Amino acid sequence: MKKHSLLFRTLRILPLLLVLLQPLQAQTPAKHPAGSVLQDLKKLQVLGSVLYVAAHPDDENTRLIAYLSNEKLYNTGYLAITRGDGGQNLIGPEIREDLGIIRTQELLQARRVDGGHQFFTRANDFGFSKNPEETFTIWDKEQVLADMVWVIRKFRPDVMITRFPPDERAGHGHHTASAILAAEAFDAAGDARRFPEQLKYVEVWQPRRLFWNTGVWSFKSQEEFEKFGKDLLKIDVGGYNPLLGKSYGELAAESRSMHKSQGFGSSGSRGSALEYFQLVKGDKATQSLLEGVNTTWSRVKGGEKVQKLLQKAIDTYQPAQSAAVVPTLLAAKKELDKLPDSYWKQVKAEELQDVLQEAMGLYLEVTANDYAATPGGEVKLQIEAINRSALPVTLKHVRYAFASKDTTLNYNLPDNEPLKYSTAATLPASMPYSQPYWLRKPGTLGMFAIENQQEVGMPENAPAAQVAFELQVTGQPLTVTVPVVYKRTDPVAGEVYRPFIVTPPVFVNVTEKVYMFASQEPKPVQVLVKAGRENLAGSLQLQVPQGWRTEPASVPFTLKEKGGELLVRFMVYPPQGQQEAQLQAVATVDGKNYSQELKEINYSHIPAQVKFPDATAKIVKLDLKKQGQQIGYIMGAGDEIPASLQQIGYNVTLLGDQDMRLSRLQQYDAIIVGVRAYNTVGRLKFWQPVLLEYVKNGGNMIVQYNNNSGLVTPNIAPYPLKLSRDRVTVEDAPVRFLAPGHPVLNTPNKITQQDFSGWVQERGTYFANEWSNDFVPILSSNDPGEAPANGGLLVALYGKGNYIYTGYAFFRELPAGVPGAYRLFANLISLGKNNSDRNSKAAK
Repeated sequence: MKKHSLLFRTLRILPLLLVLLQPLQAQTPAKHPAGSVLQDLKKLQVLGSVLYVAAHPDDENTRLIAYLSNEKLYNTGYLAITRGDGGQNLIGPEIREDLGIIRTQELLQARRVDGGHQFFTRANDFGFSKNPEETFTIWDKEQVLADMVWVIRKFRPDVMITRFPPDERAGHGHHTASAILAAEAFDAAGDARRFPEQLKYVEVWQPRRLFWNTGVWSFKSQEEFEKFGKDLLKIDVGGYNPLLGKSYGELAAESRSMHKSQGFGSSGSRGSALEYFQLVKGDKATQSLLEGVNTTWSRVKGGEKVQKLLQKAIDTYQPAQSAAVVPTLLAAKKELDKLPDSYWKQVKAEELQDVLQEAMGLYLEVTANDYAATPGGEVKLQIEAINRSALPVTLKHVRYAFASKDTTLNYNLPDNEPLKYSTAATLPASMPYSQPYWLRKPGTLGMFAIENQQEVGMPENAPAAQVAFELQVTGQPLTVTVPVVYKRTDPVAGEVYRPFIVTPPVFVNVTEKVYMFASQEPKPVQVLVKAGRENLAGSLQLQVPQGWRTEPASVPFTLKEKGGELLVRFMVYPPQGQQEAQLQAVATVDGKNYSQELKEINYSHIPAQVKFPDATAKIVKLDLKKQGQQIGYIMGAGDEIPASLQQIGYNVTLLGDQDMRLSRLQQYDAIIVGVRAYNTVGRLKFWQPVLLEYVKNGGNMIVQYNNNSGLVTPNIAPYPLKLSRDRVTVEDAPVRFLAPGHPVLNTPNKITQQDFSGWVQERGTYFANEWSNDFVPILSSNDPGEAPANGGLLVALYGKGNYIYTGYAFFRELPAGVPGAYRLFANLISLGKNNSDRNSKAAK
């Protein structure tokens, strides 16, 4: 009975493993040179696995992953607790969930380079956290632990490795939490009493040991490290792989350079490179990570015949005649198919299928005539199959499981003669939209909501539609499943692929996410209606809460062509008094309401991504006064503040080289420098003298937060000013007024404690910690248990003007529509417009 129960459980997990362990779908189909075919042949002989664990995208040790995957040939995975949603974006305006989508895809591109698998939990990166105690008040610790146990039970690592220690040396609450959770998950995964609901799909699994991947960075000095390092396991991961033509340091740099939104481009390294490992749990190892672990086919009952045939394939492989090895591989496949179902059987079956395709030069592709279709709609498909070998290959059937459609062919595929044909398939009316699975349901600040247990841990959705090619190769069956993709030819980039997706029939994009009403005057709200299918007709309305009003009440629309667009304009009238609310755009088509936007994320280094957020916008009636109108703005990284300032009526001009003359700068009531501009805008080194001259002549300059490392000039202020890593991460941390009489807190808006309610993610970051007496500190705040941080808002007179440095997170608060942040920022812009402001230094 016990044997039958085990087999039953194993059979139930096989479809799940197919999803987990299938090759990651790149934007362009991978090409496999002869060297990589031999590399993959050798990998078939290694039955060992390692799981690396850390907190965020870019935390992983790409050199170690490249070494483990390509030198040791282990099944290597990286479990990132979060998707990096709380970071900053150096390549575009996307933040929060949109940034998480980008960083997810950057991780997948990194794994395509270094050969690893990628996993996640449902934890949301809510921003910087100073300690694990704070982290676990926002994350649901038990749920994150359950997700980690789930990944361990599915991936079955023989060894786990953490990037960080479980203490303050980790430098970030998420980092520390990842190490704490990894140690707990190490034990829980092998305990049937923990998370027993998972055992419907997977079995318990106990890794052999848990290491911490440490280094000199975690010690006070090189001397301390060298003394302690004598007891650590050391591995040289700096080798060269002749089959790939690269060192593991070079592979690591290519992998890490995929983290472009974080600015982590790296140069390759060559030569010896030691990594150090401290044992945390499990039995001691003195020579290697998987010491004592059986990584041969003898760990699978009956696997000896498979091993011998695979070794024969390796020994007889000739790069110039790669297809000659296929009969041996098919013989190995036949023996593998006879084995009882097990985890390693499924993993190696997937790998073996890939190697067979590579060796034969077998190319199978299904492309759609458009990148998107709607449920119940028809999609036209182009099929291509080519056998680039002399082996006899017959294409028996092509099955479109997503459309309950089959094609019987029995077509022989001659050497290098492509079979191409067109067909059409109708999508089921019940087919789900291609919304990223972790965004389908509303979550919390710390956790995404995921309903389907089997999707937990997956890096992305399974392909929306897949096609199975059933072949016979030298008389033996081989089934290959490929995703439906969209392909076009770009005149510059050439062949460009993107995933095929399923969408709603209509999109209603509200053109702004926040509308600020600074008076009783109505504002125009525009909604872009876009057709997801042909012959679309319906009506559009804006739903607003009581007290607000829209004109007109609804607008009819007709769009004949798929992709057609119509811009609809409503006037929205605010209520009396300050108020925060939400509007929603709703399109009614065929008696059904739709309220989804289409959000596309397009960067050349990742596949195109889409999501369908709710078509909502925040509307705020704001009690606001302003002085000054003309703003000159120097853009920073991921900067949305110019649009926010335009929302409340400022005229904003983006500044460049042509503007850096005093005669032109003097027309602006304030010049604002965007977040991290002194880290990312190299020209500021040359612009700084004229900007300070502008201040000296009576201008008002506002500098938002900058990282304290990598400044393009050390002299970002007219007086000595030193930036730190001090930050206040609790968004509702108390704020104290150090200079209550200062104009910044009084003119033209009277700032009160109420103005600091409703802030999001954090108070601020990279506060100054040293400044000259010329500066007046305005505000003080701190996280619980920490010393006051007084350098978040500093104001100095310089000549006839004012220089302001602020680390407070206006770059998050203004796009989020926080009323008090707008009122305070308007005061910063207004500084110096009254003669009384000139006495600001004495206003303390």
